[in-house]
This record gives sequence, structure tokens and C-alpha cells, in this order.
Amino acid sequence: MAISGDDYLVKRGKQIERRKRIVTYLSIVSFGGSMLFAGVNTLQQAWQNPQQSVVESAEAKLQVQVKGYELVLKQEPNNQAALEKLSLLRLQLKDTKGSMEIMEKLVKLHPDRQDYKVLLEQMKKQYKQSDS
Repeated sequence: MAISGDDYLVKRGKQIERRKRIVTYLSIVSFGGSMLFAGVNTLQQAWQNPQQSVVESAEAKLQVQVKGYELVLKQEPNNQAALEKLSLLRLQLKDTKGSMEIMEKLVKLHPDRQDYKVLLEQMKKQYKQSDS
């Protein structure tokens, strides 16, 4: 029994479609496996170092802000807003001495501001307590 040209093309077309489906399924499974592997790896790292990355990123953001205000102060050394923010940022970074220096400058520039004087006194007390 001879196979006609049309029967051969139909049979060959089915074989090709079956192979395409197999390759597609294998591709989907391998892609899913790689995504699952990456997700598990990421979760393991997050569980091992959860606080460290958060603390480092927060500190890095504060450092970036400090650099920005320092650039402003290079252009305008007596910029009151930049001095205030930089003083607060240094306090957040636990740089009490650096914060006090900036606050002293603010007190000299604005002797009428009682809040600056009060903050400076509080910083000095805190700094003395931390040295003891």
C-alpha cells in the first residue's frame, strides 16, 4: 500500500506539531524551574540577613542626603535650612559632635533663636553623657 503525498504531509505535520509541543512544555518547565530556584535563593538570603540590608540601605540614604546638603553649603555656607537638615541628619547617623558644630554655627548666625540654643545645650549634655 503506497502512501500518497497528501497523507505523508498530514502525517509529517502531526509529527512536527507534536515535537513543537514537547519543546514548548520542556521550555516552560525549565523556565519555571529556574524562576523557582532564583526565588528560593532570594528568600534564603532574605531570611539570613533581614535587618542588615535594611539598616545599610537606610544609612546609605542618609549619607546621600548628607552629601547633598554639604554641596548646598559649599555654594551657600550660611544656608539656614541646609544647616538645620544637615545637623539633624548627623544626629541620625550618631555623629553628635558633627551635629553640635553645625548647631553652634546656627546659634552664631541666629542668636535670637532660642530653639537652637536649647538644642545645642541638649546635644552637649548628651555628648558629655556618652563620653562618660
